[in-house]
Amino acid sequence: MKQVRPYPQVIVSHKAAKALAAGHPWVFSGEVLRMEPSPTDGRPAANGDLVDVREENGTWQGTGLLSELSTIRVRVVSRNANDRFDQAFWRRRIEYAWNHRKVTMGGRALPGCEPDTNCCRVVFSEADGLPGLVVDRYEWALVAQVGTVGMERLKPRLYPLLLDVLRADGQDVRAIFERNDGASRLKEGLPQEKGWWTGAEVPETPRLVVRENGIAFDLDLLDSQKTGFFLDQKYNRRAVRELAAGRRVLDCFCHVGPFGLNAAAGGAQFVRCVDVSQVAIDLATQNARLNGLDDRMAFTCANVMDYLPELARDKRRLHEEGGPFDLIVLDPPAFTKSRSTVRNAERGYQEINTLAMRLLPRGGYLATCSCSHFMTRDLLAGAIARAAHDAGVQLKQVEERQQAPDHPILWGVPETHYLDFFVFQVV
Repeated sequence: MKQVRPYPQVIVSHKAAKALAAGHPWVFSGEVLRMEPSPTDGRPAANGDLVDVREENGTWQGTGLLSELSTIRVRVVSRNANDRFDQAFWRRRIEYAWNHRKVTMGGRALPGCEPDTNCCRVVFSEADGLPGLVVDRYEWALVAQVGTVGMERLKPRLYPLLLDVLRADGQDVRAIFERNDGASRLKEGLPQEKGWWTGAEVPETPRLVVRENGIAFDLDLLDSQKTGFFLDQKYNRRAVRELAAGRRVLDCFCHVGPFGLNAAAGGAQFVRCVDVSQVAIDLATQNARLNGLDDRMAFTCANVMDYLPELARDKRRLHEEGGPFDLIVLDPPAFTKSRSTVRNAERGYQEINTLAMRLLPRGGYLATCSCSHFMTRDLLAGAIARAAHDAGVQLKQVEERQQAPDHPILWGVPETHYLDFFVFQVV
């Protein structure tokens, strides 16, 4: 590239340049050879600045946001040398993200239900070209997570654009709740905090009732997990709903009850929801009442890893809990958040799937998943296959699914593919 650009320079190794050229947007700290000031005004790079990334031979690889304290030193936001990082650029990024949700989800609502875009992920970080920013929509509220210093500096510009882009499309969005309490902020030297952003409407309470798949949920944005709800399972919950009619369902790791509620709404004869968190069980119970489904749902606070073996050992206990069950849902938290613990995670997934298969009769159904990108699809499939062998059953695959398209998978960036979901019949 011959043009003189105004940004400070990050000179990277050939290995980093090769990864960037293949589409991955990260430069790691060990791949930075040196930093150079802006060639136009001599300005050195500051934490959170836009910087140009170059190989030692001068080849330009893109422009990204600098994180001086993070192992991920630069997150590339553009590989177009003509981009100007002005208001119009950031607005386009948000418009592209919102249009993707409209195209992939706008026509998929269940008959008589709210649009699927009423509750969805609007921005998914690197997958939408806005690394370090996640934004979920819950009806009239946006919930934002800012994980990098670069996005922290940009958010006074991005938040108004988010509201403006959605409102210009006729969407009723009024407020932004910040859930900036993730551990990634500490790695960036940023404080952990949560609350309503004061640049828009500030509601009196962080609680709101939203609908997904026609089911109402009472959400607490302040104290819930993540941004309030696991939107990535929207269509996987429908897959369970379609199998549930007339069945007795066991929903393990139920959180606030979305799989169980979908099963009940789909005509399940009975649904038992189990979670180790009493707070989650209380919210799930409340959501069942809210939807008038509590007459065929029941809730147990227990550790699933202890609960399933107990049901297998004690037939009386199994009947007390509403079994035998002919549809079991396993939606565990991520068993691994690092590459070093993948082997232990494999054993964990194998164990819970073995336990579930032993409880199911021939002809019963199992919906099972993993939500860690370190636990790849093939690793999960291997753990499930070994579980079937241990349980002495054979599996007939009904379908294989992933995260909903509002959490897009960006090829070349494996971190964006983190959810794999299988449905099987035990034969």
